Amino acid sequence: MKKLSVLFALGLFAVAPAVFSQKNIDPKEIRDKMQWFADAKLGIFIHAGIYAVNGVDESWSFYNKKISYADYMKQLNGFTLKKYDPAFWAGLIQQSGARYAVITTKHHDGVAMYDTRMNALSIVKKTPAKRDMIKPLFEELRKRNVKCGAYYSLIDWSDHNYPAFLKDSSRYVISKDYDRWNRFRNFFQGQIKEIATMFNPDLWWFDGDWEHSAEEWESQKVRTIILSANSKAIINGRLQGYGDYETPEQNFPVTRPDYHWWELCMTSNDNWGFHNDNNWKTPYEIITIFVDAVANGGNLLLDIGPKEDGTIPDEQVNLLKELGAWNSKHGEAIFNTVGGLPQGHFYGPSTLSKDSTTLYLFLHGKMNGQVMIKGLKNKVEEVTVLGSETKLPSKVVGKISWSPVPGLVYIDVPASVADKYVTVLKVKLDKPLDLYKGSGGLK
Repeated sequence: MKKLSVLFALGLFAVAPAVFSQKNIDPKEIRDKMQWFADAKLGIFIHAGIYAVNGVDESWSFYNKKISYADYMKQLNGFTLKKYDPAFWAGLIQQSGARYAVITTKHHDGVAMYDTRMNALSIVKKTPAKRDMIKPLFEELRKRNVKCGAYYSLIDWSDHNYPAFLKDSSRYVISKDYDRWNRFRNFFQGQIKEIATMFNPDLWWFDGDWEHSAEEWESQKVRTIILSANSKAIINGRLQGYGDYETPEQNFPVTRPDYHWWELCMTSNDNWGFHNDNNWKTPYEIITIFVDAVANGGNLLLDIGPKEDGTIPDEQVNLLKELGAWNSKHGEAIFNTVGGLPQGHFYGPSTLSKDSTTLYLFLHGKMNGQVMIKGLKNKVEEVTVLGSETKLPSKVVGKISWSPVPGLVYIDVPASVADKYVTVLKVKLDKPLDLYKGSGGLK
């Protein structure tokens, strides 16, 4: 059981030891630089782009022929950022409790959100905004000790040297025109170099790697370019096996992803960018999804989609503020913790302090009455309601003196202590977590 406690403390419980999807990266070699990410738990994703002008699907709308490419690009004329306030954005992100933020530097449409020197397609040169979005936001985030991430699409459907264009058409076949492909590789790798130089991201969030192989992207070279500029930079798992962590999208994984570090990226309605979409997730839904991710040893990267004028929809402002209020009350159970109990020991999410002597139980909704922990060999020293310090009684039921099988721990939770979203119980243990894994009786 000592070995089990160590696994929990390292945050490695239930991680498959053999084949990782980031097959070219040795987890032992990146563990130190990944620590801040493991502790961070919450990031804010920002999909800013010209697609917000008409509220259409970001890049995909022309690729899937919902709108012509020409009409899509006309949105350049309406992208103003006239109310863009990077300090407000950064303050809101900090208020949410997020430890990092990731913003689009270029989506699949090829429009750079900064003053790229590699071509003329940027909001600085081609829109009324005539300004770089990235630098002022990174400056404001760093004033607040929030890590800065750069989303970058490897795909560029606007570049004439990129093979793909529309869903049912392409410009050329790489094997028949490798010189053209090399021109594109020089272009996108040049943009990566200038982003590294201009903004020095703490984290790189690649997208679009599915269209080509690691050899075609030169993924290992891309990783070298990034780490040569900043050896501590973290790279997401969309670089054909050369990333540092996994990035499941939208749908919460039923079981924990088979890698040491992972992050669930999820929209706050049904779209990444600003869209005519009012199917907003509620604060309760966001908080419960967040809690489940953290309890499974992961992070949540929650997306917002600003409007073309630089304002953030009121619904998203409210979501971030409500999430922040909950985090300010319950942050001890979230930040700098590790994933909690394996399935079967408690019917709900849980986390552990890094020394595994404190267990945090999350009760979704207006739950009250008795909750139960199974297979806990530890003695419970104290149970309190996080945020109110109300002490709750606990008792052990079914412990037989001659058997090594522990009894069931019941904790009585009155309705009066319930949080409006998710209540958190803090369970102090007598020593590092020790769980029973036997089959009953004398075993």
